[in-house]
Amino acid sequence: MEDPQQLNAIIQRCLKGDRESQKVLYEHFYGYAMSICLRYTRSREEAREILNDGFMKVFTRLNQHEDQSSFKAWLRRIMINTAIDQYRKSGKHEHHQDLEAAAAQVVSVHGDALDALSYEELVMMVQQLTPAYRTVFNLYVIDGYAHEEIAAQMGISVGTSKSNLFKAREQLRTLLKRINVKKYA
Repeated sequence: MEDPQQLNAIIQRCLKGDRESQKVLYEHFYGYAMSICLRYTRSREEAREILNDGFMKVFTRLNQHEDQSSFKAWLRRIMINTAIDQYRKSGKHEHHQDLEAAAAQVVSVHGDALDALSYEELVMMVQQLTPAYRTVFNLYVIDGYAHEEIAAQMGISVGTSKSNLFKAREQLRTLLKRINVKKYA
């Protein structure tokens, strides 16, 4: 559905409540939307829940989409905002882990661990971060938000956003070291 006219026709039919067009739109953008949701969650189940909530918002707010803006960018924004809403609902401070104990087990690090990782392995590593760290990491590193924007969206201070990013990077370094130690042990 690379043809903008075809996409626009489907969107117009969705606006009229055509269920078949909604299904076509959902199926076409499922993979793209799921890849966004997976970055903000710990599991496929949780990502699927956010994805479905996000598509409900898409279909109920489709009249707010402006023809000039890219539908894909608009969809991306909705999926990110839905993930942030889920983060707020589920409790900001769940799932904290003790990384000092894990870091103490690291013996040596080889620089090529990152090169050997697949996209899926990287996503799995990001999914292991605590919800707060994962959300800030994705918003800042992947989606390009500034700390001020992240703070406003998440209801935290700019300093907390910066701290969460720092800690997320530290956790990822620790996970990389563990993978590297296992590979070269």
